[in-house]
Amino acid sequence: MRIFLRSLAIALALIAAEGLLRPWFEGVATMIRLGATAPPDSLPVPVAGVAAAKLVDTWGGARSERRRHEGIDIFARRGTPVLSSTEGVVLRVGSNRLGGQVVWVLGPGGQRHYYAHLERYGDVHAGRRVWPGSVLGYVGTTGNAAGTPPHLHYGIYTAGGAINPYPLLRRAAGMD
Repeated sequence: MRIFLRSLAIALALIAAEGLLRPWFEGVATMIRLGATAPPDSLPVPVAGVAAAKLVDTWGGARSERRRHEGIDIFARRGTPVLSSTEGVVLRVGSNRLGGQVVWVLGPGGQRHYYAHLERYGDVHAGRRVWPGSVLGYVGTTGNAAGTPPHLHYGIYTAGGAINPYPLLRRAAGMD
């Protein structure tokens, strides 16, 4: 009877451990798969209701502190949903001085997608899996966007640095 109870306790512990560790292993497997997947050659506009034809290429524009703009600003009404442009895993939900409230998503090809100046977050947290169209947050003016019209700063980062999202967004709409 003692051996049976010990075996039962071990089996229950293993079942509980599997239940706790499975999401972690699945997340790691998803990140590995995303890293091995080719990066997209086109992307949907990550702000609900904004047509690609309305976008302006703000890449490389002069910014404060002798910086260059590493992304595109997509203007919309405050509170407009900000959508994931790719399948991915949320890497970080938080804030920083320039971006204010931000969400980072690891997407195909290991690209990191940066959504900044959010008014508030969607139902997201680090480790959460997202798909194109998943709500990440809502357009706002946080960080250094205070005093500007509401917009999303959308950036894409690779191992080699930032890349311009504008051509990818236009290509998805058949405009390139």
